[in-house]
Amino acid sequence: MTGAAPSPKATLGSVTTRSGTLLLLVRHGQTTTTGKLLPGRSPGLHLTPRGRAQAEEAARRISRLVESRGSRAEPCAVYASPLERTKETARPIAGALGVPVRSARSLIECDVGEWTGRELARLRRLRQWHAVTSTPSLFRFPGGESFAEMQARALDGVATLCARHPRGLVVAVSHADVIKGVLASALGTPLDLFQRLVVSPCSLSAVHVAPEGMHVLCVNSTATLDELTLS
Repeated sequence: MTGAAPSPKATLGSVTTRSGTLLLLVRHGQTTTTGKLLPGRSPGLHLTPRGRAQAEEAARRISRLVESRGSRAEPCAVYASPLERTKETARPIAGALGVPVRSARSLIECDVGEWTGRELARLRRLRQWHAVTSTPSLFRFPGGESFAEMQARALDGVATLCARHPRGLVVAVSHADVIKGVLASALGTPLDLFQRLVVSPCSLSAVHVAPEGMHVLCVNSTATLDELTLS
């Protein structure tokens, strides 16, 4: 998952004109459970008004990127995990880009099994929580998925999306741990350290994916996209 040494001072424009996909990983916007509960794959969880505003702002930022780069940032495709909160985040982005939202199950939240819907404050007091933060590569949620399985299927999924769109821009709307798993691999970071990454609601993380490897352009960006460069 490591990449060849980039050419000096390559800008986002030159990145998107050569072979490769600009993959934008977007976490869904705020919900009523954000920072309070572990929702997992609970159905019926929608964005709050703030979450919808975050999604609209993400759409504006991505639209400005495409407009500023013209054909160099096309074709565009927008994918979302099947859960409501990601689809609701993806809709304004897709609307701004004039493309449909496509579903990608590989982007779905980690299956947290018996911990679904439990309060984070209570979970943090459990002995097992230490493994979640210190040795996630060895942890499996009771009755659910392991972090290693989550990372593997997410990586397979984004590889499939980038192969489907080998040139241009792909937006993938997903969940914090899924995005962190992809970024950790792209950075060459062990899964046991992936919790050091922060992925905030509706933040954008950008990875250039090409045959020669992957380059992480930004992580957890909530500012403009003008800073995306290879240097």
